[in-house]
Amino acid sequence: MATRKPKSLPAQHQKSKPGREANMDPQPEYIRRGYMGSGKLMGRTAIVTGGDSGIGRAVAVHFAKEGADVVIVYLKEHNDARQTQILIEDSGRKCLLLPGDLNEPAFCKKVVNATIKKFRRIDILVNNAAEQHYEEDFEKITTKQMEKTFRINIFSMFMLTQQVLPYLKEGSAIINTTSITAYRGSEHLVDYASTKGAILAFTRSLSASLVDKKIRVNGVAPGPIWTPFIPSTFPAEEVRKFGKEQPMKRPGQPSEVAPCYVFLASEDSSYMTGQVLHPNGGEIVGG
Repeated sequence: MATRKPKSLPAQHQKSKPGREANMDPQPEYIRRGYMGSGKLMGRTAIVTGGDSGIGRAVAVHFAKEGADVVIVYLKEHNDARQTQILIEDSGRKCLLLPGDLNEPAFCKKVVNATIKKFRRIDILVNNAAEQHYEEDFEKITTKQMEKTFRINIFSMFMLTQQVLPYLKEGSAIINTTSITAYRGSEHLVDYASTKGAILAFTRSLSASLVDKKIRVNGVAPGPIWTPFIPSTFPAEEVRKFGKEQPMKRPGQPSEVAPCYVFLASEDSSYMTGQVLHPNGGEIVGG
């Protein structure tokens, strides 16, 4: 495969959060051309939160390529979600779209009930939904913003995982999306980075709690990945420089992250729990 050359992104900004993939320039790469699944997840059912676009879309499509049916949980980006559904169904798998707010315990319960009704099983949970807010001045982070960020980024993981857990069995997998910011921080994303640190601790703690049930819990800590998060969070000129500080001198693509989730969801990682993978363009971080 040819080496990816560093690319400069054009300045751009989206006013709506968490952003829409259809409005990005260039379009993210959600699956590499020629990717061939090998049935690693055949017959399984996965729930992917934030699965309408970005990393979530890439994970959902890779799971489908590996034989899984996929439930996409998303907020309100219906066009992006429908496109993801088409990609999953083109891979010969079934897809269920569930729009709603994971801040609401009743919606978390609805997700699980709808999944069981349609697929009769849950084998994989990917806690990926999140939001972030760029703020240059720490003192301007409001209590309202902080609470909102924590509720969607970490509280929702607790609530949905609690609802899913009774249906998981030996060999099931939970995969949580943390971030490189959990390890090195982020001066302009203080509340976001703090939630990602909490997700890291959540992953390690939950893995210990469920190890006797033989349910594995792991995480992925992406670096700068070209997703709708970026143009909807950062000022237009910051987007132009996005990813350039990494050793590889470029942002990553969702397609370069999703195989980590396939690995952690499959039996290939059967001796791993409480661990985190780091697709981040070469930055060395601890843990």
